[in-house]
Amino acid sequence: MSQESAYFRLGSISGAHAVKALKKGLDTLPGVSSVSVNEAEGRMAVDYDGTGVNVSQLEKKIRELGYTIDALSIDQLTD
Repeated sequence: MSQESAYFRLGSISGAHAVKALKKGLDTLPGVSSVSVNEAEGRMAVDYDGTGVNVSQLEKKIRELGYTIDALSIDQLTD
């Protein structure tokens, strides 16, 4: 099992509805364990199991939800 974290800087996140939609949309992907959104800074962190989902799938879902990705970084921990 590999626990990974992806950190995104998104175009614009405005309002509680947008935050909820991001969290709900990403939670539908297998392997996503948590989604944290900082609306004020336009940042989002996603913790996930790399055997269930990959960063490309996360990026695709974020774009499907209507957001642009300005920056991305990934941390990986292996057990």
